[in-house]
Amino acid sequence: MPELQIAAEPRTEFGKGAARRVRRAHKVPGVVYGHGTDPRHVTLPGHDLMKALKTANVLLDLEVDGDHLLVLPKSVQRDPIKGTLEHVDLVIVRRGETVTVDVGIAVTGEVGSGGMLDQQLVSLSIEAEATSIPGRFQIDVEGMPIGTSIHAKDVELPEGTTLVTDPEALVLHVLPAPTAEQIDAELAEAEVEAGIEHDLPDAVIEAAAAAEAEAAEAGASGDDGDSDDS
Repeated sequence: MPELQIAAEPRTEFGKGAARRVRRAHKVPGVVYGHGTDPRHVTLPGHDLMKALKTANVLLDLEVDGDHLLVLPKSVQRDPIKGTLEHVDLVIVRRGETVTVDVGIAVTGEVGSGGMLDQQLVSLSIEAEATSIPGRFQIDVEGMPIGTSIHAKDVELPEGTTLVTDPEALVLHVLPAPTAEQIDAELAEAEVEAGIEHDLPDAVIEAAAAAEAEAAEAGASGDDGDSDDS
């Protein structure tokens, strides 16, 4: 993975007020740490950092006070509404060093007729050389029949990459698609539960319960009649 260069500035002011001033200047507060060094508080250019973070596990060549540090994003905080960057933690890595990272899974294609894809994992944890982290893993499900399962051990990894996730962990499988009747039944059940949660009038709930009991009693009577005829 190519390295992206970003110039950072040392940060000497701390606290919420200082952080707000940094963000108003379209910059992002951050911390750089790792390899036994003291944490370095920095300010990074917001636009450049936002572009860089669009690439998962992006490797950054960070310039701070004339020093060049090779870093990986460790923790990224975003505004829950605006999605803007609030803070970033960067961990120092060395060339040739093995790191553990999570790499996303991209699924392509459509499963076979009558099937429905159920994806259990969206990423795999791996060990890889810091400068050779794969961007993502691709799984093609085109035409996969019902009953097919893909486990972590089945995903093809690049050379020099080691799987950390449990090899037997289920990544995805193909289930039978629900019938129209099953969908209608689930929707009806959800509507009943929603009605109870929204505190329907007691009379409505009691009427529904009475109708259900009457239907059950009628069914039981029908069963007795069948047994008498036999």
